[in-house]
Amino acid sequence: MNINVPSSALPRVVVIGGGFAGLSLIKHVDQNEFQVVLLDRNNYHTFQPLLYEVATSGLEVGSIAYPLRRYIKHFKNVFFRMAEVNKIDAEKKELCTSIGCIRYDYLVIATGSESNFFGNKLLEQKSMQMKNIPQALDIRSILLQNFEEATHIEDLEKRKAYMTFVIAGGGPTGVEMAGALAELKKHVLAKDYPELNISNMEIYLLEGSNRLLGVMSEQASKKAYDYLSRMGVEIWLNTFLKNFDGEKVYTNDGREINAKILLWSAGVKGATIQGLPGSTIIHGNRYHINSYNQIEGFENIFVAGDVAAFISNTTPKGHPMVASVAMQQGKLIAKNLLKLKRKEPLIEFKYFDKGSMATIGRNKAVADIGKIKFQGMLAWLIWLFIHLMAIIGFRNKVFTFFDWFWNYISYDRTLRLIIRPFKGKE
Repeated sequence: MNINVPSSALPRVVVIGGGFAGLSLIKHVDQNEFQVVLLDRNNYHTFQPLLYEVATSGLEVGSIAYPLRRYIKHFKNVFFRMAEVNKIDAEKKELCTSIGCIRYDYLVIATGSESNFFGNKLLEQKSMQMKNIPQALDIRSILLQNFEEATHIEDLEKRKAYMTFVIAGGGPTGVEMAGALAELKKHVLAKDYPELNISNMEIYLLEGSNRLLGVMSEQASKKAYDYLSRMGVEIWLNTFLKNFDGEKVYTNDGREINAKILLWSAGVKGATIQGLPGSTIIHGNRYHINSYNQIEGFENIFVAGDVAAFISNTTPKGHPMVASVAMQQGKLIAKNLLKLKRKEPLIEFKYFDKGSMATIGRNKAVADIGKIKFQGMLAWLIWLFIHLMAIIGFRNKVFTFFDWFWNYISYDRTLRLIIRPFKGKE
């Protein structure tokens, strides 16, 4: 069965993934020269940098999600099909999906990343991930459910386990999540649950290296550590997670934490698709690409975003897995598709690093922009502005701004709703 896409005299570009890279390509591709088909398992784009805000009751789902059909309606010769791609047949130039097969002239793989548990099946089964909206909603639900459960438990140690949160991974996601939980503890949960001693709520942040925010400067790392420590977060550096059975967290140095929730942000890997030779996939489960974002040996297959890895002397581990890389790659691939069609020399990808930022909480953020390093209120305001501008859709920007404004002036988060109770993983 074939996917019902209108036939066209134009060469067909199939884009797998409606993330930052895929939408950037669609925005910049010449629609007079190509027919573009976007495939995604969801019918919406997710603004992943703010998933932790949904998980901690700071933002509505609708503020960080944008309908893909609404996005593409502004472009001609662009079609969307909600489907999961199961296999790539490069010889036939065909994709097999959950709704049928589709042929392509050019293929762009922008499938993003997924959590990496490094082969530990128990961790994968028991921990909570935060890579998509359903997972963020699950975290929100289990967080609130655990506090409701704690209210009717008499045994202090058992109650504390329901009020203890362990975050694995001290990168930007882990740091931002820890800060959001600390603010939730201080400003919201203490008022919502007066029958509980909120000081029994504990937040642990475990990091395997000797500092937080390893991708940022030493200055940013030290400041983030200082901020979180003052907010009551227990930080364990040089600590690896050994296991989690749903009741206790076990570390490599023999320590144990009684906790019902483990939030996993300690590793990611590329979300590759079956079909291409194994030699095209390298460390981190990412596709090995050349300087034009092509898979070597497959001139008509491009890769962008987290699932792409360009290895060189300056990027021994590939470009960082961040939105700015994905958007710049998508934009360049759009140009190179036209050049490839016209048999013109392709343009090499050169990443322009706009800097790194992480927010820790109210009036607290760290920023590395070029050689300039700064922290505090200014960094926090810039972080707010950059993320607000990057959100797709005017309505989403407005709703996010008013949610943030209300949260700031009221010290409250109004979205503490258990709409769909989390019943555990199957």
